[in-house]
Amino acid sequence: MRSLLSFVVLSLGLFAAAEPTVSPYVQHEKRVGTPEGWSLKGRHHPDAIVPLRFALTQRNIDAIGEYLMEVSHPESKNYGKHWSAGQILERFAPSGETIEAVHAWLFENGVESHRVRLTPNKGWIEVFATTEEAERLLQTEFNVYSHTTGKEHLACYSYHLPSHIAPHVDFVTPTVHFDSRLTRRSESSDAEPARAVGQPGFGSYPKTTGGFSGSIASDLSTCDQFTTLDCLRALYGFYYSPVSASKNSYGIVEYTPQAYLQSDLDMFATNFSQALYGKAPYMVPIDGGYAQTQYRGFDYNGESDLDLQYGMSLVTAAQEVTLYQVGDMVEGGSFNNFLDAIDGSYCTFEGGNDPTQDGIYPDPYGDGYEGPEACGTAKPTYVISTSYSYNEADLTPFYTARQCAEYAKLGLMGVTVLYSSGDYGVAGNNDLCLNPNGTQTLGGKVFNPSFPGTCPYITSVGATMVPRGSTVYEPETACEEIIYSGGGFSNYFAMPEYQKKAVDYYLRNYYPDYPSDIWNSTGASRAYPDISANGANYVVAVDSQFVLVYGTSCSSPVSGAMFTMINDARLAIGKSPIGFINPTIYSARFAGLFNDITVGDNPGCGTTGFNATHGWDPVTGLGTPNFPKLLAAWLELP
Repeated sequence: MRSLLSFVVLSLGLFAAAEPTVSPYVQHEKRVGTPEGWSLKGRHHPDAIVPLRFALTQRNIDAIGEYLMEVSHPESKNYGKHWSAGQILERFAPSGETIEAVHAWLFENGVESHRVRLTPNKGWIEVFATTEEAERLLQTEFNVYSHTTGKEHLACYSYHLPSHIAPHVDFVTPTVHFDSRLTRRSESSDAEPARAVGQPGFGSYPKTTGGFSGSIASDLSTCDQFTTLDCLRALYGFYYSPVSASKNSYGIVEYTPQAYLQSDLDMFATNFSQALYGKAPYMVPIDGGYAQTQYRGFDYNGESDLDLQYGMSLVTAAQEVTLYQVGDMVEGGSFNNFLDAIDGSYCTFEGGNDPTQDGIYPDPYGDGYEGPEACGTAKPTYVISTSYSYNEADLTPFYTARQCAEYAKLGLMGVTVLYSSGDYGVAGNNDLCLNPNGTQTLGGKVFNPSFPGTCPYITSVGATMVPRGSTVYEPETACEEIIYSGGGFSNYFAMPEYQKKAVDYYLRNYYPDYPSDIWNSTGASRAYPDISANGANYVVAVDSQFVLVYGTSCSSPVSGAMFTMINDARLAIGKSPIGFINPTIYSARFAGLFNDITVGDNPGCGTTGFNATHGWDPVTGLGTPNFPKLLAAWLELP
């Protein structure tokens, strides 16, 4: 390591004096239109400073799916032999050639060495350039965009790189990237918190019909109206007490200002899970995250209260639950801020952050968290559930691919990563659909997939329900009350080999009767969700009252609780955690171990969406877990 770094340092002077390498510029990334709520304000001042960051490409990343299959497929001789963080760093580190090429290009174009910084583990090259320099380097124009809230954002429509540099760079920031997160605030002291994935109004949070009257039966007779712990246990045969809790923990991720109230946890425990009264999750604050109490109500407490009340209760008071609370009230946070904290390689080695998407710490504008950005400070639990999502089209292909690769690395380390599939059927968050030109509007007609649900290295969880008039002893249907289970086909990611047989069967026998121009009908793209669980009528204590809650936000933490207990049983007999589960659950060995859902659909974009059918379908995936069968099957694996 020392000799390589010495070579890089010594080479800086040589690069500065070298003859320029001339190659034609090629377009690297572009965006389609300006996102809703933003408008062009004007050109950025030519002398203003732009903090350019070049994300360097990683070695062997094209083979990451193969490496993951080796430790995740039940027929592999290496099943369960998960990698260490050190092995991952060694395998995927950017090459010296990549670092040298980008350095040389910058120096050739007049960027002095004192303005160029290579991040400690070589993942990013950072340059503080003027707008004029940045525009020349990237062959673009930087503009300032204004949001309806008064916030501002720096972006360009597209940017270019020399053809000999493009293969060495994943993407550059700030450039084309927009999402709901606002990175610059107005001067007003009473400005609202930054919008991030946890912010009210983001679209991927659970839904509620508010409080309700009447009583909940102490038996299972009202599970079609009120979903409780007993209903879920009966639906999935989930009766289990942990025996190796000290070796295990269940991880749940929340994004500030979403936060739980201890009084709500206690209210729920008093009525449904008395052993948990007074018990709090083990909180891991990330980048200033904390259980804020300044803002209350369903929009601020609903998600976290739901996740923790059901997640903690289902794994019982004996099992620790780890709460990863991400971001402060000012900057907010993103999935990458979370990934930084549980894997230091992502922020300091390979560099996953994008200032236009992710919370930047210390807060560059003041008022927020002023400590160092969390980087490798939190140990990942064996199962991690997240009930937040973007629309795939919110983000660029380069950005999603890089983040998706990080989920694969977690899988290599034995971590099961679950994401809710979305609540708008074939539409995106807030019912936005795509237009033929790639923009998103309420009137769009093209199906709009969810991310990270479309990443082939996570497990996407859809939603089901107990139909009115039915019991827990009868088959569930796809959720068609208040929300619709998110599902469909990715526009970015190819279909992984592990699900090809199941999805091909669906497309051969139940081919959707839609024009090919409103959904990805190629039969070659990642299909989601993978599984599902009940997502309707949950009884949740929020801000001191019981309300009914709906969404795949319910389904993911319930599924995660079951997988956490399967890990408990394996750990108790000296076996490895189950890790990335998709190759296993789609395999022939696990056929029939999920409860097949065959009724319902997931409307959106002016259509009835896809249909639930026999076998896998893009509404409920493989179906809902049959815990006893799954537990027995995983205990048989090495």
